[in-house]
Amino acid sequence: MAKAAAKTAKAVLTERQQKWFASLEASLERDTGKTIAEWVKIAKKCPETTPGKRAQWLREKYSLGVNRIAHILSVAFPQGPGWDEPDALLEQLWKDKESRAIYDAVAKLVRKEFPEAVIGPRKTFVSFSRKIQFAAIIPVKGGKAELGLPLPVSTSKRLLPMKRRPWAEKHTGLLVLSSPKDVDAEAKRLLKLAWEKG
Repeated sequence: MAKAAAKTAKAVLTERQQKWFASLEASLERDTGKTIAEWVKIAKKCPETTPGKRAQWLREKYSLGVNRIAHILSVAFPQGPGWDEPDALLEQLWKDKESRAIYDAVAKLVRKEFPEAVIGPRKTFVSFSRKIQFAAIIPVKGGKAELGLPLPVSTSKRLLPMKRRPWAEKHTGLLVLSSPKDVDAEAKRLLKLAWEKG
């Protein structure tokens, strides 16, 4: 079971992300003297019942930082499938069949053009990474999808300015995809430019 989880982690996390999670747990134990398992036990004793209140309780009572708190709470109180269950995350996120067809077209293009890319489904988006994220996609109402790219809007007439979104904080260009047909030569060109940056 542990080998399967480790294999899945490699499939959905970049090497950099894997190292970050490992260092987060190692530094948590080093700096606090408690393992993640011990912190999970503490979190489960929290008198609060909402994620925000639990985070506040851990911050005030134990002076933990945001990343450590988020990690502890995600292990202690998993909500739905986690990053190590990519198929379940995809099913949960891409419920609309029109949006899912767009995602599938983008994922197929990425796998073909950039075979070493890491495709990482998350709860609210799917990340496409090299060493760092070079694109991210989310479903939107009306059977569409939005592809965030770290490219200036001037790169293409089809790119829109990226509004502040937590799933794509380093992306400046937004490509709206209305159907799988929009995953065309121009989309491929933009993904290639983004890949070369990442």
